[in-house]
Amino acid sequence: MTPPGERARGSATTQRPENPRLAELPDELTGYGALWRYSDDNRQPRETLSAPEAPRPLRKKMLKDLHAAFDACEIADGATLSFHHHLRNGDAVLNAVLEIAAVRGLSGLRIAMSSLFPVHAPLVEHIRSGLVNGIWTDYAIGPVAREIVAGTLGCPAVFQTHGGRSRAIASRRLAIDVAFVAAPVADVYGGASGALGRAACGPLGYPMVDADYAHRVVVVAEEVSTERLEIADIAAERVDHVVAVDTIGDPAGIMSGATHPASDPVGRRIVSLAVRAVAASGLMVDGFSFQTGAGGVPLAATQEIGAEMRRNGAVGGFICGGITGSHVALARDVPFREILDVQCFDTDAARSYREDGWHRAISAAEYASPLHPNPVVDRLSLMLLGAAEVDRSFNVNVTLGGNGQIIGGGGGHPDTAAGAKLAVAATRLTGGGYPKIVEAVSCITTPGRDVDLLVTEAGLAVNPRRPDLAARLQDAGLPIAGIDALIEAARSQANKAPYVPEGPIAALVEYRDGSIIDCVLRASI
Repeated sequence: MTPPGERARGSATTQRPENPRLAELPDELTGYGALWRYSDDNRQPRETLSAPEAPRPLRKKMLKDLHAAFDACEIADGATLSFHHHLRNGDAVLNAVLEIAAVRGLSGLRIAMSSLFPVHAPLVEHIRSGLVNGIWTDYAIGPVAREIVAGTLGCPAVFQTHGGRSRAIASRRLAIDVAFVAAPVADVYGGASGALGRAACGPLGYPMVDADYAHRVVVVAEEVSTERLEIADIAAERVDHVVAVDTIGDPAGIMSGATHPASDPVGRRIVSLAVRAVAASGLMVDGFSFQTGAGGVPLAATQEIGAEMRRNGAVGGFICGGITGSHVALARDVPFREILDVQCFDTDAARSYREDGWHRAISAAEYASPLHPNPVVDRLSLMLLGAAEVDRSFNVNVTLGGNGQIIGGGGGHPDTAAGAKLAVAATRLTGGGYPKIVEAVSCITTPGRDVDLLVTEAGLAVNPRRPDLAARLQDAGLPIAGIDALIEAARSQANKAPYVPEGPIAALVEYRDGSIIDCVLRASI
């Protein structure tokens, strides 16, 4: 039997039919350029790491307002502006900057926002007016997501992974003219922190990358110190200008998308099966490291993982990803040696980042970039995340809902699945009346090659590439139903058929290496 510390994937393969949406893609698209299609057989980035921008002088960098920042950075038509989402549905900076751009009569801007939320609804009118004609993001929900599917952008939106966004920025495939970094607190020299102030949001892991490679960097801060910050997420040497504003947003919005741990019978059964499977895998030993999401099932699984580790007497290595108060409590209780944090998903986690020395910030590049020499995702024992759909080939969709609308995006899902020794998708058989275990997903976000195990309330399915895992789970007496049985069970419970769009391309879905793994078609619903 394969040692649990090694991820042995056998030669057995699932049936992997060609994705018809990829077959219809052109070799080049206006606004994107040449594209190449995803292949299981070659997943090396075609770009190489470029040199960061030169350090800026250490001097006072205050500007009067955002208008002055536009002048100082010479922002013109067609510029690419980047933003980050550490305040999630509480962010106010993207809207404020685009309001200035609209007043100035600019057009054709490209927006590189790490994630988009309902609070960014004003962006819809900027798309329709022509102010914005390109969007690069890792995740989108709300009015902007619906507008993307409607196809009103001048060119298809681009959905990336968190690691893929870092790769694209660091290779200058995604060349940023000006990065606007929302900071709860900054100093007059440009140093910025997410740990302090009224709007404390935790580490600024995403704009760390933007600040290294953007041609100009503007810190937009709610509180500005005349003295240098002792600890800064963004170093003063990476910043050109600082603008003080009344507010960068509402920190309560950080908790958007996060839920309470699942407590219903179906959710609890999925959690129980998932944690029993992880325990049976043999990975839950000293040094065990993991990432779970912020949904009900992953949060409940986080608690149960802690209970199982206490029973085993294991000492954890690290927890990474989007961090919640549940992760912090687990790290203190088991214990784990450290939390490696790109962003916080609630204010309890943000408080821990400020107070706990073992709660360490990492950039999105250190977290997941395939151009990084040792990304954190490659050191994970376990990733346990949700899914909107899983298909016969174990492909996972977390981009599209059954109604054809965008419900999120890859985020760190493909990155962690590629790196972890055990990649688990845990989901209910149906959602909103639609089947979630299907013959073929409506959009491939994470390729089935990287998904080891599917957990549902009706039992488990093990990817045929992992006969070693199947043997361990069988020995533990876990209910392995198989993918065929789970597809049929989901079909029998569903009362809605997934929407099948047939329109032009509304968005491209990049894999972490920069290849196109799928696309989103326009949906007139």
